[in-house]
Amino acid sequence: MSTFVVSARKYRPHRFEDVVGQSHVTNTLKNALRNDHLAHAFLFCGPRGVGKTTCARILAKVLNCKNIGEDFEPCNTCDSCQSFNENASFNITELDAASNNSVEHIRALIEQVRFQPQQGKYKVFIIDEVHMLSQQAFNAFLKTLEEPPSYAIFILATTEKHKIIPTILSRCQIFDFKRIQVPDMVTHLEAICATEDIQADPEALHIVAQKADGALRDALSIFDRIAAFSGKEIIYQDVIDNLNVLDYDYYFKFVDALLVEDMSTVMLTFDEILKKGFDPDIFLNGLSEHLRNLLVAKDPQTIELLTLSEGLQQRYLEQAAKTSSTFLLTALNLANDCDIHYKTARNKRLHVEMSLIKMTYIQRAVDISNGTASLPEKKRPDERSAPEPVKISASKAADTTSKEENTSSSATKEIQEPENPAYQNGETVKASPAEFTTKEVETLTSASPVQNGTSQEVRTASVAAMPKLGDMDKMLQQLREEEAKEVKPVAKYELNQENLDIIWKEYVSRVEQDSVRNLLQNAALQLKDKTITALVGSKLVEGAIREEADIIHQIRKDFADPDLIFSIVIDKSKAPKVKKKAAPMSDKEKLRAMYEKNPEIKTLADKFGLRFDE
Repeated sequence: MSTFVVSARKYRPHRFEDVVGQSHVTNTLKNALRNDHLAHAFLFCGPRGVGKTTCARILAKVLNCKNIGEDFEPCNTCDSCQSFNENASFNITELDAASNNSVEHIRALIEQVRFQPQQGKYKVFIIDEVHMLSQQAFNAFLKTLEEPPSYAIFILATTEKHKIIPTILSRCQIFDFKRIQVPDMVTHLEAICATEDIQADPEALHIVAQKADGALRDALSIFDRIAAFSGKEIIYQDVIDNLNVLDYDYYFKFVDALLVEDMSTVMLTFDEILKKGFDPDIFLNGLSEHLRNLLVAKDPQTIELLTLSEGLQQRYLEQAAKTSSTFLLTALNLANDCDIHYKTARNKRLHVEMSLIKMTYIQRAVDISNGTASLPEKKRPDERSAPEPVKISASKAADTTSKEENTSSSATKEIQEPENPAYQNGETVKASPAEFTTKEVETLTSASPVQNGTSQEVRTASVAAMPKLGDMDKMLQQLREEEAKEVKPVAKYELNQENLDIIWKEYVSRVEQDSVRNLLQNAALQLKDKTITALVGSKLVEGAIREEADIIHQIRKDFADPDLIFSIVIDKSKAPKVKKKAAPMSDKEKLRAMYEKNPEIKTLADKFGLRFDE
């Protein structure tokens, strides 16, 4: 069995012109070689798999190539190029800083710099993943990097430029590699398919390129996996099945259902996606990207922003023509909010379904906000159409018209109102004029006048059954007055100083902590107009009152006055007086105090002849 070589190694570029999507770097390097303005240290930075190490190797080969041409590309035939291709060149040294990141490794590298190249003009040192070097290793490398020998060239490569210390950056010529665009990847994959004699759908290669996210090495790895699965024919369905990618058809179908408010199709499509094993967040991200693409496709000038095949671009143009920008922006906002709160949702499926239901009725909500009628409900196939309204003869209409002034006292009316909940299966609704809602009045007053047909019949209800506009104005005014009435709170106490003291004592007595209660007892409340001032003797008492946040609420509630103002003022005179400690008494003073307090002690002492040592 032959040894298989992955496409990322087999088709690694050997010339600058073969590098995909980095012309700004390759052209600059070739011009520097042409003008002999080559720097002694380079830093190639950018995402993974975009050609940093590849360009470093090509540059190293060009510097020592013996048959370099006018295009400044390596010949790949001379001894120097052949030895490099066989990994046997002594003039080119590659160091992986991820595993050789200590000071000792850099010192060994510096020792190699001292020796001139055995053949060729330059000795090239390629350090990959240079950001992995330690701080001490960077410092040890500084002097050599700034002033190397004339024959030494350093090429550093990294994916994280921000981790490299500024002193290293200032000594290098920096080249920023960009992500490879999808069209460039597709062109490169098509060339590989032609070389390998593989038939591939353009849409399938687009999916591979999009999944690679700008890294050509990832695209080639995915391509090898798909080729192993599909053989010599790569089709679109095999790619989306193997890469676990949702088909575009789901999203087109989904948006079509949203536009007609077909909630059943929306929910069933989402259920089908879940049954295929896709997580709801993957579907959310795909739907957001699809809505973004539709928004971009609203203008044919921006269709180039869609990195898709021509067939898919045309489908986006057609569906974008059916949707409004308002719908797309609102749906994008809903999808974004759903994605933000997805991780914290307990029932993740219900969380997504609620957002999808909101998307279904976006257009109806927009119409309501604009003051226009909402979209009609989608009729089910088994839904029976409403019967024709009752027709009233012209003679009967004339009789009722003559009684127009007495409509306020008419008993009932007979109408057909399709929007009335009581109307079902063609049955008529009877209601007195006083039972009309505002919506019904607006419907009746906006109805067309009596139509003069050959049969002299009308399609609306009797004009006599309509209430007068003046009566309706009174009814609406009365309704507004009733709604405006508010139940005023009843005051528990009359607003005065005596009642304020009572409320304060009651509140203080309910405080559970003894220390807080003692502090509050030292405060005095004074009422003046609408202002209540708490006089306290220290900052400690003030802090205790401020921590009792419901004090002012309780006072306002008991007085039924929400406009009361509460303030705290520190008054040193309200501070509790502390008694000064008396000086210690002498024995003579203690004896005299005992005699004054109880004279019988002196009598007892005289009787028994007791003498106290004074």
